Amino acid sequence: MSSKALIAIALAALVTSDGSAAESDLGKLSWLEGCWASDGGEPGSGERWTSVDGKGLLGISNTIRQGKTVESERMEIGHGPNGKLAFVAHPAGQASATFLLLRINETEVVFENLDHDFPQRIAYAREGESKLLARIEGMQGGALRVVEFPMTRTSCD
Repeated sequence: MSSKALIAIALAALVTSDGSAAESDLGKLSWLEGCWASDGGEPGSGERWTSVDGKGLLGISNTIRQGKTVESERMEIGHGPNGKLAFVAHPAGQASATFLLLRINETEVVFENLDHDFPQRIAYAREGESKLLARIEGMQGGALRVVEFPMTRTSCD
């Protein structure tokens, strides 16, 4: 089965047909769609987000070093069984993790899973039309750790 088919099946499991409040929350994330290049990263490093029939977003994140992919992660944002938005991360070589919506507005979204080892929170904030700041944060080794990933909108071609 192709990776696109697997992603579609996973998203279908996450999405519910009954989620009017969540659907309006999902609409607030249209700014995330498209391609984002990692500031200071090698070509190919960054994220790409695509809408799936207005029911969710699928993302892929890649980190390139010395011309080779060193990290890759598939991501989904959709409605969970309770109608609330959820972010599901599928990092290569690791177990998937689900983070539930903590807060959302027109320029920022934050998801949280306090039971996850690290990170416990995943956030995206847009800065104007062309800048994006992704952030992961949480407790690690008894201290708050924050990792930021600044990105700039780029062509998907």
